[in-house]
Amino acid sequence: MSEPENPERAAAREPAEPTADAGGGASPAGRDAGEEAGEEAGRGPGGAAADTVVGLRVLAHPLRLRLLSLLTGRAHSAAEAARVLGQSQANVSYHLRRLHAAGLVDAVGEESVRGGTAKRYRYDPRTGPKVGRGPAEGVDAYLALAGALATELRRRTAQRDTAVPGEMTDAEVWLEPEVWERIRRRADELGEELHESALPAGTPGAVRVSATMVLFAMEAGGAGGAGEAKRPGGARREAVEE
Repeated sequence: MSEPENPERAAAREPAEPTADAGGGASPAGRDAGEEAGEEAGRGPGGAAADTVVGLRVLAHPLRLRLLSLLTGRAHSAAEAARVLGQSQANVSYHLRRLHAAGLVDAVGEESVRGGTAKRYRYDPRTGPKVGRGPAEGVDAYLALAGALATELRRRTAQRDTAVPGEMTDAEVWLEPEVWERIRRRADELGEELHESALPAGTPGAVRVSATMVLFAMEAGGAGGAGEAKRPGGARREAVEE
């Protein structure tokens, strides 16, 4: 696989972003009414993000997960991101506008390009709203996000460098409440460190890393056994770190 072109080098040739926004014009090919409706389920009246919390469904698309990862290392315009990710500019621009409307990415500037201007976007987990930290959503929203995560994990795994050691853990276990809370906090700290340390894509000498970690408490009356159904602090941990 060839290295993506340096976005700085290509900026002068970059076309202006399409002028149609998410509120008008056709959606990119491949999006159906079900996806649109599911996405709106996590939004407030008028399409605005509900309070300061992003509904999980806004992330339930593999390309949006890829965009957030890419925009952690450095700011990109839609055209730059499209070149790095091998997607069409129209498709990337559409999903960037959705993420921006949800408050997940910031417009950090504009640059003049042939035919107009192009916005540059950046993802900063420290300043954006907390995903899924508000009122509990229905399980369908979590299932939609899990599907997007699974799709993205398969794509990354196909590009795994098997010569470099990785880590993997999977568990459905019962924990004391204080142990669960301690582990959850440590996972949150690990996620923050991972994002804060992110370098621009293609940085020479850097290790390209995949990390997917999902920890959540499960209903106590599940497959753990009827005899333990009343035990407090039941939690399921699913984590894959590459």
